[in-house]
Amino acid sequence: MDAVLLERDGPLGWLIFNRPEKRNALSCEMMSEVLKKLDVAAEDPTIRVLVIRGNGPIFSAGHDLKEVADHKDDLHYVRGIFAACNRMMLRLHELPQPVIAQVHGIATAAGCQLVAACDLAIAESGARFATPGVNIGLFCTTPMVPLVRVVGRRRAMEMLLSGRFISAEEALNFGLVNRIVQPDQLSDETRKWALELAQFSRFTLALGKRAFYEQIDLDEKSAYAYAGEVIAMNCRAEDAAEGMNAFLEKRKPRWRDR
Repeated sequence: MDAVLLERDGPLGWLIFNRPEKRNALSCEMMSEVLKKLDVAAEDPTIRVLVIRGNGPIFSAGHDLKEVADHKDDLHYVRGIFAACNRMMLRLHELPQPVIAQVHGIATAAGCQLVAACDLAIAESGARFATPGVNIGLFCTTPMVPLVRVVGRRRAMEMLLSGRFISAEEALNFGLVNRIVQPDQLSDETRKWALELAQFSRFTLALGKRAFYEQIDLDEKSAYAYAGEVIAMNCRAEDAAEGMNAFLEKRKPRWRDR
């Protein structure tokens, strides 16, 4: 059985964690498969939005702790585990498509990290989130990286220092997720949301996503300089011309994705 699946549904791609018996733990093998599937999705022009979800009762319990514990004395191997994880998280930002995390059950440690690293997130009302490394003497330093950038310093520190689970409602208030829905509506509402995004130019979404992550950590003046250049160049794109003409002519645009 494949540990990671990539399914296509019209303009949507569904990347599915498929190790329910292991709580969708992110082993080295699984992260390698995720990276391969992300590369495939990135090069597939038919996939306009990518959704990440997990099979089984939970989204992901984070790293495979048995794998980490078994190799704790092999620094090279352990570094490789976290290097693979870092690469996987960064790849989510590099993907041209918007990436939505569809969360059910729990998302802990690197699983919570992945939710924070996705562009958007939707969760069922009963979902819970945690960075519980302090409970086992292993501070969640790598999950901290996207978490603090999404929820801010105080809330990130609260999660990291306490290790406690936060509810879906708290995650919404923290800014870790964008939307909460009832469990029986999660799949349908995720698909509906993804299709709303998929109606736009793939080129424009990719350009905008790249620009967002490029400017986010710049000072305000530098961010404006960068964004101004991007939007000026964007005006020259074929889809921008088509979109403006369609607006003026009161018709639906016909995207060429370029």
